[in-house]
Amino acid sequence: MHRTILHLDLDAFFCAVEEQRNPALRGKPFAVGGRPDSRGVVSSCSYPARRFGIHSAMPMARAIRLCPDLIIIEPHFGEYRRASREVMARLGALTPLVEQISIDEAFLDVTGLPGTPLAIAQGLQATIRDELGLPCSFGVATNKLVAKIANNVGKASAKGDGPPNAIQVVPPGEEAAFLAPLPIEELWGVGPKTAARLRQLGVQTIGDLARWPERELARMFGKHGADLARRARGIDERPVETEHETKSVSKEITFARDVADGDTLRQTLGSLVEGVGWRLRRSGLSGNTVKIKLRWSDFTTVTRQMTLPQAIDQDTEILEAALQLFEQTWPRGRPVRLIGVGVSGLEEAGRQLGLWETERNSQSRRLQLTLDELRDRFGEGVIRRGVNLKPRRH
Repeated sequence: MHRTILHLDLDAFFCAVEEQRNPALRGKPFAVGGRPDSRGVVSSCSYPARRFGIHSAMPMARAIRLCPDLIIIEPHFGEYRRASREVMARLGALTPLVEQISIDEAFLDVTGLPGTPLAIAQGLQATIRDELGLPCSFGVATNKLVAKIANNVGKASAKGDGPPNAIQVVPPGEEAAFLAPLPIEELWGVGPKTAARLRQLGVQTIGDLARWPERELARMFGKHGADLARRARGIDERPVETEHETKSVSKEITFARDVADGDTLRQTLGSLVEGVGWRLRRSGLSGNTVKIKLRWSDFTTVTRQMTLPQAIDQDTEILEAALQLFEQTWPRGRPVRLIGVGVSGLEEAGRQLGLWETERNSQSRRLQLTLDELRDRFGEGVIRRGVNLKPRRH
């Protein structure tokens, strides 16, 4: 029996939710994202806005130049998460084999369910439309790779000015033939650099790549080349994974204007650490590697990290390491465009407290627990801890 894998993509998801919040937006060019005067970017845009050439990740200032009448909507992430949970619940009611890969995308393994693959996709599409009022598209194939690409092709082929509501089915045995005429950039694992190198070899389409011997691609690109050879033939044996291991927890912020004041940067770092620590503890995780990220005015980005002898999950411990990295990395007075902090090397929390656990440390942990309880009830930004963020003088 062939597997039947569905790839779900919610069409212009943020915009669809905003149209539910405000039906007057329907049919108008609008974008969800940050303000153009604060370096905002487009998170999502309506289909009427796309006719002007606007797309996700575009600077909002450029979007406004393309469409002066563009309506800008501030994101409502709580509403997007709520709607996403409702969608995923509908998928889970059909099959337990659901792999959510983002807030608006998921894979489903519906192998063996009654009905044709097309009928299953049509039924889900109707359920999500009728019960939740959200448009969505599906790619259907025997594996995740081809289902995802099929969805992209189906959406791109849709006619009209509204959501595509596409369903693209690739029958078993036709994977390689379906992929063959597509541009090489459509294949997973082919970024700009790899695409440029392949084009130098005369490889323009996925079919061109499929004709190259796997051994030759492996010689030129290593293991990545062998993977590309299999993908070009439509081969992907990865299962739909219902659980994912968290690799890291991080937060970052892009300033509306470059910041060169050290105290402001340290205070911002402290706020980011609070968010990272809270998420770690809510997930029952701790980590032994702290990393900071700084982006200068010219968009150059630097990262520095520190690995500790034991895993940590407390704000004060994360902040101490983050500040040490910051002082070692930031040239005093240099303007910063973006700052971020993260923790990796994760494991389940449960550190045994030893003789070093002083009364002061114990009090700090009790305070941290109280703050977490307040954030769980009222939201992440309800309270901030007052911390001395001045650099240490030696």
